Amino acid sequence: MNQEMEAEFVDVYSTLTEKLMNWLETTIAMLPNLVVALLVLIAFFVLGRLVRKGVKHMLEKTTSNKTIINLLETIVGVLVIGIGIFIALSVLKLDGAVTSLLAGAGIIGLALGFAFQDIASNFISGIILSIRHPFGIGDIIETNDFYGTVVKMNLRNTIIRTPQGQIVYIPNKSVFENPLQNFTDESNRRIDLSCGVSYGDDLEKAKKVALEAVESLDNYDDSKDVEFYYDEFGGSSINFKIRFWVNFRTNPDFWSARSDAIIAITKAFDENDIMIPFPIRTLDFGIRGGEKLSTMLGNGKES
Repeated sequence: MNQEMEAEFVDVYSTLTEKLMNWLETTIAMLPNLVVALLVLIAFFVLGRLVRKGVKHMLEKTTSNKTIINLLETIVGVLVIGIGIFIALSVLKLDGAVTSLLAGAGIIGLALGFAFQDIASNFISGIILSIRHPFGIGDIIETNDFYGTVVKMNLRNTIIRTPQGQIVYIPNKSVFENPLQNFTDESNRRIDLSCGVSYGDDLEKAKKVALEAVESLDNYDDSKDVEFYYDEFGGSSINFKIRFWVNFRTNPDFWSARSDAIIAITKAFDENDIMIPFPIRTLDFGIRGGEKLSTMLGNGKES
């Protein structure tokens, strides 16, 4: 019995010794490749840092969004290091491991793409918006039927505050795919006012008075002409539109100028005896119409 155990122990010892020797020989044979792989990794780590700095310097010229800059430079750095790891594995003749990693990464990427499609779309849209920079923090914009001031932008949402004080979160994908108006991009804005004068007033005089009233305002942009157009014969007035520009950075710049213009035109018309008429309604009496109210009342008394 002891001889059998000794024989089994010898066999196990021999097998283990043989495997260890084979591993040692393989390691010694692979030693040059290990050194080359290590040098490749070091080189790609250094290259990754240099590429990150270059990407950061380039992005700082196109966008001031620190979140986007940090994210993109990190992604580029990781990609460079990942390429170095795959090359190092190839040097070590671990092509099977490289293939398995690439296949696994592809499957995981496909699954994540389907699972987080909306998140990915908003993420990519946020990056493009940050690079193209159609608006910035503090700009007044209108998009997706929402109007307000941009207070923040992250990788998923554009956040605006409406004039009433509500905070609205708009997905970046919706902002990117739909029309967007930036009211502060040009630093000015046009005000269109509609009004009317009675049929009995002098139209040339009314036009002159209205233009002088707007031109007397302190907050209109005198570098652009004030426009005045009569545009229709209304039911009780001849209607016109008057258009002028104001310097615009905040909503009160627009609202106060419009209010001041309404006050100035109304006051000027009153001083020059120009009437802004009330709507007039004509009432017909009788079955066929055209009958006077007194006649209809008289007929009623007789009956």
